[in-house]
Amino acid sequence: MRGWVRGMRDERGSAPVEFVLVGMLLTTLTLAVMQLALVLLIRNTLQDAAAEGARHAALAGNTLDDGVARTRDLIATAIGQGYARDIEAGYGEQLGHPSTEVRVTAPLPLIGLFGPSRSLEVSGHAALEILAR
Repeated sequence: MRGWVRGMRDERGSAPVEFVLVGMLLTTLTLAVMQLALVLLIRNTLQDAAAEGARHAALAGNTLDDGVARTRDLIATAIGQGYARDIEAGYGEQLGHPSTEVRVTAPLPLIGLFGPSRSLEVSGHAALEILAR
């Protein structure tokens, strides 16, 4: 019995095990933070592209299709075509003023750039430019 208790107090060989356990924990934490940063980058990029598309569509002489095309070009250039598939535009009202709205629906990247489709939705608004005569 004494030899067994003495063997339990011996810490030889515990450093490699601790290194692996702590390394796995830190690696998992680092990858989770990087994935969160990627999700925020993609969301902010889509939000900016939708707002820019709405501003483009709101200019006098432009149509909603011009805003959708501008949004699609910006997203395809910054992230890729897979995120520029579902884009809608329409007219609405913001704070009592006529406006344009561009709505983008895209996949939510959960593992790298892959994730469930139609999970992330952002929209951009802009005041409609009207020329007075």
